[in-house]
Amino acid sequence: MNIGILGLGTVGGGVVNVLGKNESEIFARTGEKINITHAAVKNVSEPRICNDGNINITQDAFEVVNNTDIDVILELIGGTTIAKDLVIAAINNNKHVITANKALIATHGNELLALAQEKNVHLLFEAAVAGGIPILKSLEQGLSANKIELVAGIINGTGNFILTEMRDKGRNFADVLKEAQDLGYAEADPTFDVEGIDAAHKLAILASIAYGCELQMNQVSTEGISQISGEDVAFATEFNYSIKHLGIAKKINGELQMRVHPTLIPKTQLLANVDGVMNAVLVQGNAVGPTLYYGAGAGDEATASAVIADLVDIIKGTVSHDIFGWKNLIKIPNCKPDDIESVFYLRLLATDKPGVLADITAILSKHNISVESVIQKQIDQQNNAHIAIITNRVKTANLKTAITQIQDHEFIQESVKIIHVENLD
Repeated sequence: MNIGILGLGTVGGGVVNVLGKNESEIFARTGEKINITHAAVKNVSEPRICNDGNINITQDAFEVVNNTDIDVILELIGGTTIAKDLVIAAINNNKHVITANKALIATHGNELLALAQEKNVHLLFEAAVAGGIPILKSLEQGLSANKIELVAGIINGTGNFILTEMRDKGRNFADVLKEAQDLGYAEADPTFDVEGIDAAHKLAILASIAYGCELQMNQVSTEGISQISGEDVAFATEFNYSIKHLGIAKKINGELQMRVHPTLIPKTQLLANVDGVMNAVLVQGNAVGPTLYYGAGAGDEATASAVIADLVDIIKGTVSHDIFGWKNLIKIPNCKPDDIESVFYLRLLATDKPGVLADITAILSKHNISVESVIQKQIDQQNNAHIAIITNRVKTANLKTAITQIQDHEFIQESVKIIHVENLD
């Protein structure tokens, strides 16, 4: 089995290293010797984390995908431009393709999977979601007897690291983000991580497999963590919650919800205790109940583990040509964001004077929103106070209308903070 790798960076180098150190175990499982014969890189002379002495290195990636001696292409470049062209070329050359590229699959997966089926080759992407956690195989194989009721996950390690540091050490967002960049967890431009785009790519893939529907990245409601403050983290702790940046997919009354946003979850729940850069995905099946998948969501060898697992499946012939049921994908109507029902956390900065809290609760009550818990703390000598509220379960549209009316009052000093609250038991 001859392999061509596009990209010998963190993941590509990890693949070479894992194949090298686990060669005998992989051969015992497959009966096949895996030869990495060619690799395409940006810069031939730059140092690498792997030994590339026996690999033909080129800067021309199309030279690799057009090589007739190569059986499988590993696309480990990233992005949705040149990577897409290379994957299309490889499939048209009747080569199997394995990728860790969540943006490519979430954005162009419907088209690429259809092409792979037409050419009778495989396009696999276990490594595109949650790194080394075998969550896609679990959904497609291990949970195939279940109707999936909920998928909820911490699927971006950078955001989870930032929120963990803010909670445990009382640090502010900007300070922790800078450390995440220094440690290599976050890119120089951290937008994809902290604004939820990376998680949205992964959630679109998870939802498609869990519910047998087309990839619909453009339907994922997405909110990042950049506006989470130390006050929010402290109030969440006082309410006995943790703030986590979750991707949530569920199907209710025939409509699909796909949303990425900061979420308060009870401290007693397992996802609330997934900290640092780790990832975890909770899947609720109607037969098996709740199952939790936990592990490293990124890193060279963790992600390489998922890439090689796909490769082993191809060698062993255990991959269906209708992988994930793509021939029978259905269109599921999407739930409008304003129709979603949730418990909410509200934080208001208000002038602390008699009647303010009563006015706020009266407006909420007018829209059938009750207050389940409230904390009020004066913050300065100008009689300004933070008021934190946990509501009952309410339709998002009702809450928005109420907040607009509250916001119009002169005693409100800044925009009201709104965060979802989820009980995932």
